[in-house]
Amino acid sequence: MDKIDRMRAFALVAQNASFTVAAQRMGRSARLVSKYVADLENALGVQLLNRTTRSVALTDAGATYLALCEPLLDGFDELEERVRNEQASLRGVIHISAPTGFGTSRLAPSLARFGAKHPNVELDLQFSDRRVSVVEEGIDLAIRIGPMRDSSLKIRQLGRMPMVVCAAPAYLERVGTPAHPRSLADHECILDSNMTEPTAWRFRINGKEEAMQVNGRFRMSAPAGSASIAAAGAAIARCPVYTVADALKLGELVELFTEYRVLPYVVAALFPQNRHLTTRVRTLIDHLASDPTLCSDGE
Repeated sequence: MDKIDRMRAFALVAQNASFTVAAQRMGRSARLVSKYVADLENALGVQLLNRTTRSVALTDAGATYLALCEPLLDGFDELEERVRNEQASLRGVIHISAPTGFGTSRLAPSLARFGAKHPNVELDLQFSDRRVSVVEEGIDLAIRIGPMRDSSLKIRQLGRMPMVVCAAPAYLERVGTPAHPRSLADHECILDSNMTEPTAWRFRINGKEEAMQVNGRFRMSAPAGSASIAAAGAAIARCPVYTVADALKLGELVELFTEYRVLPYVVAALFPQNRHLTTRVRTLIDHLASDPTLCSDGE
């Protein structure tokens, strides 16, 4: 077991470029993790890591050893977990990151249902509208909406989130109602700073996808903020339907281009490629992918 602990300590330090993060993930002190790595290097007779006061980097020998020991650790973890799962229910902690609005309105209720089925699983849910660093921050599962930009993570699509383009009656009375998505170029639009192309709004028109160029003074990282600005009559917004459903029913916002629906956003689960996917995380992903309420338009 000491050899496994040494290998695991080294792998976690290498993957996270941090003794502190590795210690947190192992539930050990940074001092002990440092000793594990030093003992491993002594046993092998080679230096695996270059250390400075500010950084940790792999040596050539360390990169070779990491590539070979990761599948061994994954296999060991899977062996232990399979044996445990034959005898007991799922258990352990899942660290989850999700956008604030989607997390509170859609993800949290789904997690509550998952938690009811698996009472021994702890769910640590962190809301943030910034793109968290999954590996560095020790996240097991990140839920993201829109284009997936991080190629270092594995991705599983959970569904597609309906989107609407909308504006307040006051804005439309003051500026006029655009009759076609191409007219958006003449309007004030709210840009989503999380998107790779915030000035390109994509619609399906006559069976074909078309990107409309938009501009505006407002840039938002949270769709709830876009909905609020639109409801105040300042600009036109493109929002997930869950953020504006109530405002549309109350007449505070008006949906535009119902015959030219804006293309939906992908909702996906992201997780590290080089980390063993535990049964509890895999089971949660399956639960989310099969939950019809996660990405529905509420109608």
